[in-house]
Amino acid sequence: MSAEAADRVAAVGSSRPSTPLQTSWFEFLLDGSLLEKHLQKSNPDPLPVQLIIQFLEQASKPSVNEQNQVQPPADNRRNRTLKLLALKVAAHMKWDLEVLEKGLTIPVLNMLLNELLCVSKVPPGVKHVDLDLSTLPPTTAMAVIIYNRWAIRTIVLSSFPEKQTKPGPHQMNMLSIVQQEKEMTENILTVLKEQAADSISVLEGALRLKKDFYVHTMRTLDLLAADAAANGETESSTAGLRISTDELHCQVHYDLGCIFFQQGCTDQPAFEKAREHFRQTKELFKKLDSTVHVHLDEKRLAGYWNACKALTGDCNPSDSQTSPYDQINSLIRAHNHQAVIESFIKDNVTRSLPNHFRRSVLREFMYKVQQGEAGLDEVCHKLCVCNAIRDALEGEVLSVRFQQLLLKPSKRMVDFILEVCTRSLEKDRPSEMSRRNMANFMKTLCESLEDLSLVFVVSSHKLFMELLREEERKVLVEQMRKRSATINLSAKPLPSFYDIPASASVNIGQLEQQLILSLEPRRIRQILIELHGMAERPFWRVNSKWEVPPDYINVILSIKDNLTKDLVYILMAKGLHCISIKDFAHARQLFSACLELVTEFSPKLRQVMLNEMLLLEVRAHETMAAEGSKERPPPDLVSRVRGYLEMRIHDLPLRQVVGEECVAFMLNWRENDYLTLQVPPSLVMNNPYIKLGQLLASTCKELPGPKESRRTAKELWDVVVQICSMSIQHKRNSEGRVGLIKQRESSMGILHRSKFITFIKKLREPLVLTTLISLFVRLHSIVRDDIVNEVTAEHLSIWPSSLPNIQAVDVEAVAVTVKELVSYALTLNPNNQSWLITQADIYFVTNQYSAALNLYLQAGAVCSDFFTKAVPPDVYTDQVLKRMIKCCSMMNCHTQVAVLCQFLREVDYMTAFKALQEQNSHDAMDSFYDYIWDVTILEYLTHIHHKRGETEKRQIAIKAIGQTELNTSNPEEVLQLAAQKRKKRFLQAMAKLYF
Repeated sequence: MSAEAADRVAAVGSSRPSTPLQTSWFEFLLDGSLLEKHLQKSNPDPLPVQLIIQFLEQASKPSVNEQNQVQPPADNRRNRTLKLLALKVAAHMKWDLEVLEKGLTIPVLNMLLNELLCVSKVPPGVKHVDLDLSTLPPTTAMAVIIYNRWAIRTIVLSSFPEKQTKPGPHQMNMLSIVQQEKEMTENILTVLKEQAADSISVLEGALRLKKDFYVHTMRTLDLLAADAAANGETESSTAGLRISTDELHCQVHYDLGCIFFQQGCTDQPAFEKAREHFRQTKELFKKLDSTVHVHLDEKRLAGYWNACKALTGDCNPSDSQTSPYDQINSLIRAHNHQAVIESFIKDNVTRSLPNHFRRSVLREFMYKVQQGEAGLDEVCHKLCVCNAIRDALEGEVLSVRFQQLLLKPSKRMVDFILEVCTRSLEKDRPSEMSRRNMANFMKTLCESLEDLSLVFVVSSHKLFMELLREEERKVLVEQMRKRSATINLSAKPLPSFYDIPASASVNIGQLEQQLILSLEPRRIRQILIELHGMAERPFWRVNSKWEVPPDYINVILSIKDNLTKDLVYILMAKGLHCISIKDFAHARQLFSACLELVTEFSPKLRQVMLNEMLLLEVRAHETMAAEGSKERPPPDLVSRVRGYLEMRIHDLPLRQVVGEECVAFMLNWRENDYLTLQVPPSLVMNNPYIKLGQLLASTCKELPGPKESRRTAKELWDVVVQICSMSIQHKRNSEGRVGLIKQRESSMGILHRSKFITFIKKLREPLVLTTLISLFVRLHSIVRDDIVNEVTAEHLSIWPSSLPNIQAVDVEAVAVTVKELVSYALTLNPNNQSWLITQADIYFVTNQYSAALNLYLQAGAVCSDFFTKAVPPDVYTDQVLKRMIKCCSMMNCHTQVAVLCQFLREVDYMTAFKALQEQNSHDAMDSFYDYIWDVTILEYLTHIHHKRGETEKRQIAIKAIGQTELNTSNPEEVLQLAAQKRKKRFLQAMAKLYF
């Protein structure tokens, strides 16, 4: 480049203002002090919330191994530092959930707060509701509180409607990413809603703590990173940012008020709880000198408070602080109807009540009339008049209901209208607009009245004379006279829109109520015909509980004829409801009528109804089977199920649940040959439920044989491992940056884990469930890697003994699934000894010894006619007996330990003697001596009691040892008989204790 060119470039460059480059995320890794400097800027770029997103998405990036397989993010120093940086940014924002919720999506904020729980040393694997916050370090307790506050706030926020933005042409390629994030959000919300009661309990527990709280700051997080926690500084009572008791309680009361208010829609008493929390919030908020750590909208709080008072009836009309809404609601509850009318008349002047509120009050009274409450007709008429005059003063169109009133008016009603008109104008100097609007209303009133005597009442009224000029009055009266003559001479005109009878709204309400209650298709059709003759509106919306699957909505709503549309929608919705409450007879009637209707005009809807009728029959038969019926399904039903699974009709909406239940049906009725040999390969590739069904059927089919095949078992194993593996979800923010967020609810497998669990809970064939339990027990053992405390099950040998990518498996998901699966299996058959042993092992390895012992005893009882026979040795193996011994030992039942030591193939004298040496035994001690048949143990007991000077217990032991059947000179058969008798009696006594 020449010198002149260089000068020109420099000149151009210097003529533009220089834009500072955005700081990249990796620069914060290189310079530890950069983050704090960046956050201190007045307008940092990127913003703090953007930094959190960048740090977490970088920390969540997957790695790729040599085989080009995607691996979960590595747990290395770089990723730990990035997560810590994200937490430090949140700490700089003082953990303000309101700001974090606005700037971060639910999955990102979920990941951030889970990291906070991790670094705050919240005990893993323990439910928050089981933690005692008062015993935890301050920053640990605060992390639990922050997480559970976010949980209930997220539930509340998710209940608010959101406007969905339509993607433009340039955004269409992002739809799959958006869908993935939506699924992640829905999965997180599902978990949060399931745990809502626990989160509420945790926060209620926090309100019982009367001490200051401390939350992590950038400094305490740095100390954690430097492992300074060893000296206890980050766990001390003064570490972190201090938050006063009142500040935290104020915020927690507000959050709890919001969640209880949301629950009040389905649980009326929850409004009482919400009101109490909002009351505490208001009191604490007034008391606070500083509200640095309290983030709430005072207007929203006031709105919540007013709503709670109205909904719970906690309003005093004489209270000067009471809002107009509260006053009206309290008057309604007190049945002071005249005062309500007076309030409406006064409000016509002040106009403090919104029109929609006034209309809702009128609707409430009309609903009471429809329900048969006497004496409210006149109240409805007067409120309707008040609302009409308010509309007139504001230049609005008069309601149809008011027009109906004027069809058959009485002198009393006209007098009331004139009284309200007079009192609704400002006394001193009404505005010109109000006068003009009121004059127009008076003219309209005269034109609407057919009775000349009533017209004269209006036209001679003082207000009429004041508002209308003399010329206007004369013209109007002349018009009325001419109209009266015309009406008298002519025939009755055809009914118009306003000729609806005054009781039409009541008739419509009664018909709608009948429509909701009726289950007879012909009656439903007749009611709809009557309703459509009275009003043209969508009657499928009458009951918000009427729901049809989203897959069918568009097809039904595209029906052009409104009556047919209503009928199809309502018949299907009622039929589905009947299925849900197991009223299959009515469901068949409703679906048959709907099928007959749609067959006439829509082949697509006809096939939809045939599919739903198939699902109905499948569920009906499965319900009979669950109730104990052994009758096999008719061949016709099996054939229809096969036909559905093989069906391929273009552009037909299909509900996934139909296919899911059809596969479960085939497995439950052991149609293994079809699933393994006859299903078309294309179906196996495209339908995950058929794929699962085929693998389960193949594995079960080969289990009873002499050689258990491992090939199909290995395929099933691989599919389930993928379902239980953690996936990496891509996320793109508004700036176009792509991030990777770890997601527990895997989408790597052919199904999400939640859908897989739902499918499992539709199965009831014992061999299928045993196979699944066996698989999950093996998987659980591998990921836990605890040889001493392994869970046992049948057929464990068919599964692989190791995993190539064990880090990808979600350990918690596997543990939860195996527990859910075994619990579900036992609800179907509580007497399956194999499942009972597996459940007992699960309790044992999680240190729940009393529950474990209970189930070990149940397993023995079911296979020995409640211990009247000997328990088979393959049930009470040495491993099971040793676990029963440990259970008793951990519960300080040491005499029971000694008795059980005899049950082993080789008596464990060392454990028995050690147990008998214990003096603080929590069992009945000497009352168990009659169950001991081993003379060596009895001799040791005699020695122990003699040594301690326990004469009475020594005598009991001597008496037990002196029984003739325990004489060592007896034949072996006699000794064995004595042992068996004592075993049975001991186990029966244990069962009485633990059952």
